[in-house]
Amino acid sequence: MATLWRSIALALLCVAGVAAHADQAFSMPTYRDAAQVDADCQRMLADLKLQREALAQMPGQPGRELLASFDALTRRVQATLGPIDLLAAVHPEKAVRDACDACDLAFQAFISEFNQDPRLFALLGQMQPLDEIDRGYRRDLVESFEDAGVALAPAAQARVRELNSEITERSQEFERRMREDQTKVAFTAAELKGVPRALWHAAPRDAKGRTLLGVDEAIAIPVLQGAESAVARERMWRALYAVGGEANLQTLAQLATLRREYAKQFGFDSYADLVLRRRMVQRETDAQAFLTSVKDAVRARELADLAELRAAKARHLQTPLEATTLRRWDVAFYLERTRRARFKVEQEQFRAALPPDAALKFLFNLAHTLFGITFTPTRQTLWHPDVRAFEVRDDAQQVRLGTLYLDLYPREGKVSSGAFVAPIRDASTLVGQRPAAALVTNLDRKGLTLNDLSGTLLHEFGHALHALLSQTRYAGQGGTNVKLDFVEAPSQMLEDWVYEPRVMALHALGCPRCKPVPPELLARADQARHFGDGIAYARQHLYASYDLAVYGKADPAAPRDPMAIWIAMEGATPLGHVPGSRLPASFGHIASNYAAGYYSYLWSLVLAADLRTAFAADRLDAATGARYRRTVLENGGQVPPAELMQQFLGRPSNSKAFFENLSGTGAGPSQLRIGSKMLATPDTKESRP
Repeated sequence: MATLWRSIALALLCVAGVAAHADQAFSMPTYRDAAQVDADCQRMLADLKLQREALAQMPGQPGRELLASFDALTRRVQATLGPIDLLAAVHPEKAVRDACDACDLAFQAFISEFNQDPRLFALLGQMQPLDEIDRGYRRDLVESFEDAGVALAPAAQARVRELNSEITERSQEFERRMREDQTKVAFTAAELKGVPRALWHAAPRDAKGRTLLGVDEAIAIPVLQGAESAVARERMWRALYAVGGEANLQTLAQLATLRREYAKQFGFDSYADLVLRRRMVQRETDAQAFLTSVKDAVRARELADLAELRAAKARHLQTPLEATTLRRWDVAFYLERTRRARFKVEQEQFRAALPPDAALKFLFNLAHTLFGITFTPTRQTLWHPDVRAFEVRDDAQQVRLGTLYLDLYPREGKVSSGAFVAPIRDASTLVGQRPAAALVTNLDRKGLTLNDLSGTLLHEFGHALHALLSQTRYAGQGGTNVKLDFVEAPSQMLEDWVYEPRVMALHALGCPRCKPVPPELLARADQARHFGDGIAYARQHLYASYDLAVYGKADPAAPRDPMAIWIAMEGATPLGHVPGSRLPASFGHIASNYAAGYYSYLWSLVLAADLRTAFAADRLDAATGARYRRTVLENGGQVPPAELMQQFLGRPSNSKAFFENLSGTGAGPSQLRIGSKMLATPDTKESRP
């Protein structure tokens, strides 16, 4: 029997295509048409069915070979679906993108049935883990079977499979409408006064000679920040918050209903309670209590920020304060105007100093200095001429660590809102598999603002490093396969680095011809970025609270329709709700993987601020960087986040740094309550989450 199983295990590895070639450099597949996507997808599904049946023949009392075989299946999925999931968002051809979506839908149908297979679940129950990593991976697999309904009655299992397919399909529709939105907003030249001319002078014109601008963030944000015309700002703001349209509002309502029914199949009153039990926060009530703590801390600061912006508008328009009303499309404009006046800082002034190639060199120099790695260009045929590939190597051992793809600029058909990192495949030391990931943004080719460098490029680079520096035994626990409320912490942690003169000296090193960023300008920019934090944190709090209102326990007296919920919640904020606006139609995060999880951005900020304290003495300390790489990044999801924090910091995590950042003075609560738990400061003895 043992000989038979060894043969089966070898067959699994061969089918996965990793037995002999895991350490080869990764190469992205090139899909010229939908037929090629379909063919690869069908091969993957056929292979997975073979692997499933081979797994079912596993003998009794299996050991690590069972986990290795499950992970071989994961690697087979990543080999095809990793690229396909990425290309669904970035490929220039709509037919290819649609085929990628169809493949994902077909895979969801397979994995729903796979995770209800009682034979495989029984094998996991019989397995004897050899160490904590095996024990953790076995627990992850068991939970995936439980969450798919392996213990439910057959009729309920069938309904769970149907619901999973419907949720996937509705989520794809939501994202597709956003990605393919072709809205253009018309402006006269006078209306664009204050907006950088380079942004719009070459844009197309309509029959009346007006400039037509899209609503992707690389364009919309500069318009909202710079346009002197309130009419122009309002027009752009309304267009931006109409993306997705009524169809997406209907889809979000369907998703809320479907996820609510999914949770009820497992005996939960809310979808939030179903999913949060697997995360750091554990319960919806704890997530709500956490958000209440944040709201209490920022309420006064938000009101003070808004009062200052209202006063700035009154001075600018020379109107009496009592007769001046601050509108939502005024916020970005007067934030930027006040920062310029008070701190002598304007984001547009950084573009000349931060051309995209120089910004990339800065990222790579920072990673080289802090983490001992080097990024080297490598030639591959990719999905668009703008996209570049880089091989990542360890400086000390001179071994390949992984492959990074960069797709930085907007174009038609590519997802136009935000930025993301797509893990294409994850590390597995078991077979020597090296990771690959893609970093996708919509930056301005002409140059970056400091906000672009910090909040977009460095943030996403943090995710990419998490994926590429992983050294996990199993691919299923590699890179960003961590609890959702920890995944943002390593990326948020790095955002502050650009405000250190010694760190920005690395930029000058990589681009001697670039206009330098003087230390005094960085210091003012550091001060300026905190102006408006009350508004920003309050807005994040609203988004997170709305997400839980859509997917959490319903108040019988409250509306159930997502748009009605939003109108009520936004209407209760100081600026109120603007009739006709529909932000939920473009809230892609909660339509897909952040459903009942948007609180994670605020939760992770607490963890990120605490991680950053280890670098307080020297942001470029290679010893601390090596310890962070070894402890946090290399472990991916094979060690629980709270343990990673404890190991790296040498103490339980606390919220002291978060509140110091929030207050700007070091004042604030000594503890951040998270339901029955607390993130404790060093002078308490409360437990960490």
